[in-house]
Amino acid sequence: IGPCERLAQLLPSCRSDPSPRLLSPGTRTLFSETGVWEKEYRPETRRRVEEWWHPRIMAQWRKDALEEDSKGKKFYVLSMFPYPSGRLHMGHVRVYTISDTIGHFQRMRGHQVLNPMGWDAFGLPAENAAIERGLDPEEWTKRNIKSMREQLDSLGLCFNWDREVTTCLPDYYRWTQYLFVKLFQAGLAYQKEAVVNWDPVDQTVLADEQVDENGRSWRSGALVEQKLLTQWFIKTTNYAKPLLDALADLPEWYGVKAMQANWIGDCTGCYFDFKLKVNGEETGETLSAYSSSPETVFGAAYLAILPSHRLLHGSSSVRSVLEKDSLTEVTAHNLFTDHEVPVVISHKEAFDGYLDTVIGIPDCSEEDLSVARALNLRWTTVLKSDEDGTQTLVNSDEFSGLTRQQAFDSITQKSRDQRVGGHLTSSKLRDWLISRQRYWGTPIPVVHCGSCGPVAVPEDELPVTLPKLPSLTGKGTSPLEDAHDWVSCTCPRCKGPARRETDTMDTFVDSAWYYFRYTDPQNTVRPFERHLADHWLPVDVYIGGKEHAVMHLYYARFLCHFCKDQGLVAHREPFRKLLVQGLIKGQTFKLADSGQYLKREDIDFTDKEPVARRGGRVEVTFEKMSKSKHNGLDPQDVVQQYGVDTVRLYILYAAPPEQDILWNVKTDALPGVLRWQSRLWQLVTKLRAARQPGDIPNPSLLKKKELAETKKIWDNKNYAVQEVTSHFTGDFLFNAAISRLMGLTNTLSVTAVVQHSVEFEEALAVLVLMTAPMAPHLASEMWVKNPLSLPLQQRGDVLQQSWPAVDPKYLDVPEFVELSVMINNKACGSVTVPLQVSKDSERVQQLILESPLGQKLLSARSIKRAILSPRTALINFLVEE
Repeated sequence: IGPCERLAQLLPSCRSDPSPRLLSPGTRTLFSETGVWEKEYRPETRRRVEEWWHPRIMAQWRKDALEEDSKGKKFYVLSMFPYPSGRLHMGHVRVYTISDTIGHFQRMRGHQVLNPMGWDAFGLPAENAAIERGLDPEEWTKRNIKSMREQLDSLGLCFNWDREVTTCLPDYYRWTQYLFVKLFQAGLAYQKEAVVNWDPVDQTVLADEQVDENGRSWRSGALVEQKLLTQWFIKTTNYAKPLLDALADLPEWYGVKAMQANWIGDCTGCYFDFKLKVNGEETGETLSAYSSSPETVFGAAYLAILPSHRLLHGSSSVRSVLEKDSLTEVTAHNLFTDHEVPVVISHKEAFDGYLDTVIGIPDCSEEDLSVARALNLRWTTVLKSDEDGTQTLVNSDEFSGLTRQQAFDSITQKSRDQRVGGHLTSSKLRDWLISRQRYWGTPIPVVHCGSCGPVAVPEDELPVTLPKLPSLTGKGTSPLEDAHDWVSCTCPRCKGPARRETDTMDTFVDSAWYYFRYTDPQNTVRPFERHLADHWLPVDVYIGGKEHAVMHLYYARFLCHFCKDQGLVAHREPFRKLLVQGLIKGQTFKLADSGQYLKREDIDFTDKEPVARRGGRVEVTFEKMSKSKHNGLDPQDVVQQYGVDTVRLYILYAAPPEQDILWNVKTDALPGVLRWQSRLWQLVTKLRAARQPGDIPNPSLLKKKELAETKKIWDNKNYAVQEVTSHFTGDFLFNAAISRLMGLTNTLSVTAVVQHSVEFEEALAVLVLMTAPMAPHLASEMWVKNPLSLPLQQRGDVLQQSWPAVDPKYLDVPEFVELSVMINNKACGSVTVPLQVSKDSERVQQLILESPLGQKLLSARSIKRAILSPRTALINFLVEE
């Protein structure tokens, strides 16, 4: 069978046996038993195509995943795993459509692809739901996982389900506990009393980031209270500077790098540890105090704490705001300098950032000098200015004689070596508070012994599993306090009586390392084998919502840095590229006077402006989908109406990934992708009509004008391959990629050179191939049983083919594109630029400014911004009038 006949046989299929057998060279497709080709891609045709191909595509993906050549280049595409609420929403569909598309594309490029899925399964929602329904949260969670997995499968999403992880299962949280023990042994997990945010509704502690600007809980909406509780923290501040510096080596993350840098802050200071004393006797408590000038620490005069400090919590002798700074009976012994200084209660309500304890050094601050003098404190001068203005240290032990910068480096390094502070961090960053006073979470693997203090559970005794409780109330202290037999235990160190820690971990701990576990999910000896993690990491593309761009990413990056220092992995950063996705917003209708949300059926659309059927003006907006706003969409309903491929194409075409999608079926996007699928189908119909079985194209029969037409097709095909590949690998502008494919479709739709044009057939083959990752069912049906006329004579389905490459001759020819130039949105001419740089905004601007048109219209004007269109050959200069 020749390549032209193969394209002529683009016949969809329908076996009486619907079992998902894998494809073979002899596989017949949907309509081949009758030999009837339906000329139009009608809804019924689409339904039958998707029903046929859905199980076969998923079965082939599983088979290919098992047979992949381990020597191929790896590609790890990861979408943020969901909380198992029981129902998918359109945001899930969007993120997983993107990861699925990238996975298929990279597989076609010959890569080993890892596209795993799992469940962020601990947390308050499951516990609260279980309390409301009188259920075990484990039962509730597992039921939801089953439901959501079925939904994901119904969408044809090809995940590596053999690598599935579930954070609430002991075989996963055993290793969360293992990593906690490693942090504890490294001195990075510690317990202290702290004034914390308490949610009175959910009865648990909240991190500062989980409280909104109005002082309300991010989940329950309750006004947050302040409580003094003993809590577990992870010392993420020790890694602040490495985490900040590592951002420079990462590609741009849609503004997220700046968010991460802002979250961390300028790491120009550090903490030093002090032992507290009262009347000369140590209290046993360690207090960390911040200095923005650690090189001058030998000149400390006092430690200042805020009136709200935990040391003073509940003290009637301290008003909320003091009139002046006051001395206390407490002194603090600096573990680095061996000096002792008094503790002072500051009159301030706040220090810089989140600080509540700072070191007062008169040599560095006029304010510190004023406080020291007012309280008649003594201190040592540690700075001396040379004739050239250089400041050097004096009275600072072995650091005397060093410049301030030299001393900064040496003092912070030595204090780190001695493990008494010195880790560079900012004043705005706090350690990670991980304690939660709830049941449904990973138990903290620590026991409290009267003789030994807090002791980590030995690694060979992990996991510390959650006990079964007869009921959950959600009130009072941690529910685990009620599990008396579980709480009472033996100290691993002295074998005396002890009590288990009854706080559980914040779920962010579970999700800080799940990307590691996917590389080795069945390992029962360690969290993952290093060689497997080193093979797959870093994640090549990480996809998820921008709402996780700060906390989750920061914690995940921290844990990867820690694992690198522990020798568990080779990579310090877990993610190479980050692809943030916007929301899918639904159309909402609410009464203008009361703000009450209305259902669509409650609206009268007869007139130009919608009104409520019961009377009243209606405001129409787009907002985040929710049941309370009556603007949600059930993904299954949408797929039932439009089909999987249509929904996938709409999601990819409606907006770039990082932008919100305003879901409105009347916009151009949905009708556009529906029309495009029909036009693709019609191209196959067009080829079938031009040829009879056995026909072989004879290009020598083409006339001069027709040969010129084939050259245009060849150019457009190569340009499309170049552009679409770039969008799939670089900027992830799938909307622009689809636009380019639509352009190639237009070219093939209007041409008359079909019967004897190899270029037409090759271009159609390329079109189907590049559509396949985004609309796999339609493309699979159009490809039929053998490859089309590409030189890659591989057997199997379209998704098993190699991604097309640009013809070498096309790259050798200096191609140009005519770029339309606008100034302040008004067309003013065009400039021809090389095709190779036509998407490079800086190069395009430079070439236009150097052109006669640019010299005439732009040379004397101030350019505020230049916008290069990603879709069309157009640039718009915004200039001052």
